[in-house]
Amino acid sequence: MKDILQQLEDRRQTARLGGGPRRIEAQHAKGKLSARERIELLLDEGSFEEFDMFVAHRCIDFGMQADRPAGDGVVTGWGTINGRLVYVFSQDFTVMGGSVSETHGAKICKIMDMAIQNGAPVIGLNDSGGARIQEGVASLAAYGDVFQRNITASGVVPQISVIMGPCAGGAVYSPAMTDFIFMVKDSSYMFVTGPDVVKTVTNEVVTAEELGGALTHTRKSSVADAAFENDVEALIEVRRLVDFLPLSNRETPPVRPFFDDPARLEPSLDTLVPDNPNTPYDMKELILKLADEGDFYEIQTEFAKNIITGFIRLEGRTVGVVANQPMVLAGCLDIDSSRKAARFVRFCDAFEIPLLTLVDVPGFLPGTGQEYGGVIKHGAKLLYAYGEATVPKVTVITRKAYGGAYVVMASKHMGADFNYAWPTAEIAVMGSKGAVEILYRSELGDAEKTGARINEYEERFANPFVAAEKGFIDEVIMPQSTRKRVARAFASLRNKKLSNPWKKHDNIPL
Repeated sequence: MKDILQQLEDRRQTARLGGGPRRIEAQHAKGKLSARERIELLLDEGSFEEFDMFVAHRCIDFGMQADRPAGDGVVTGWGTINGRLVYVFSQDFTVMGGSVSETHGAKICKIMDMAIQNGAPVIGLNDSGGARIQEGVASLAAYGDVFQRNITASGVVPQISVIMGPCAGGAVYSPAMTDFIFMVKDSSYMFVTGPDVVKTVTNEVVTAEELGGALTHTRKSSVADAAFENDVEALIEVRRLVDFLPLSNRETPPVRPFFDDPARLEPSLDTLVPDNPNTPYDMKELILKLADEGDFYEIQTEFAKNIITGFIRLEGRTVGVVANQPMVLAGCLDIDSSRKAARFVRFCDAFEIPLLTLVDVPGFLPGTGQEYGGVIKHGAKLLYAYGEATVPKVTVITRKAYGGAYVVMASKHMGADFNYAWPTAEIAVMGSKGAVEILYRSELGDAEKTGARINEYEERFANPFVAAEKGFIDEVIMPQSTRKRVARAFASLRNKKLSNPWKKHDNIPL
């Protein structure tokens, strides 16, 4: 019996070493952790339960039968993050470059199936050279099976991808279908075709970092949600994100202990909006002052900075925040900000996370670049996302809410439950100067008359009371009481039940 037990332990020890000490050292030399070290950091200590440790590939071509490492280049299993169940797979670059084989893919599919069945998030730690060429179409079939699971799991359980090394070719489409993608600066990259193919086909000379590095995908393409300095920071931030999320669409988001008075007043907010309507201010200051303990988890910080998305807690409960940022492009909506916010709103709605919208929007960004780029359809995505969402929705207008952008940003007309405005709010079809130029075109040559008309328009419309008279604003509130009013609004909506008419699925304007 002892011999059998020793054999088991020896086999386990061999499997744990993956590609062996030399390759693990090479991984460390690049500033990267091994697949198992990453799992240990991500999960609660001692909580990891591994599946399929001894699975080996079945390929017999190209002499592959002589090299059948246990685990086949991916570590899979389940564990806990702060005591809550998650499923995880971690690709092992030390074993055949983490390349995906038929059995490698089957291991990932198994834990994804279990995650869907048991209602728990899936976290993928990607570090792979791509498809295993020796297996040909069997490797491509493995990718296809994983893609199908990503689609099935979408909106059922949260899916988080962490790119911690190469991720190229067909491999990029699995992370692309997950809810959040994190990258590691200088050691991870994603692209469909690599720099050599790009040079051959288009004559462009580009490095892997420029083509698909962390900064490219967080700032330009919006493929990734955040980039971190190293593996350790990335995994700690994943743990922090999971704390905000429900385990599945069958559960509500977690409730955490909180030590911040829901009725806390913030007198400094009474002077947040400058006297000059064209002077910017930082909307993040409002978000931080509303949140429990000032804790804000921002999503896509580096992309489309004219809109802010992320998670806060109110009375210990997760709330998704969408906010215009007057510091960038005056808070205008454009193609990028509409796409960014629409995706975030749809995620929150899929997982029953209430939505708080903070509005200071002078309109959509004008210009041929925007129109040629399809701002109409992209703007409609955000409109559609808000209108479709059935979760509790609370909106606060701090300053400008003009034209179609007012309607888009979770207005009463888009099904928002509570619509508050500060006394500084201006709700109108457009700014006073533009309105006067249209309404009183014949008087434009007379500066005195035009000035008087502008003042007249501002007095009538540059305030929240016309909208309040019509019931489109539920209450004009003191800025300092915003946290109290918003917290009470969400508390009153905890039992909200609303469903859209049955349909196979919608047809959002993609």
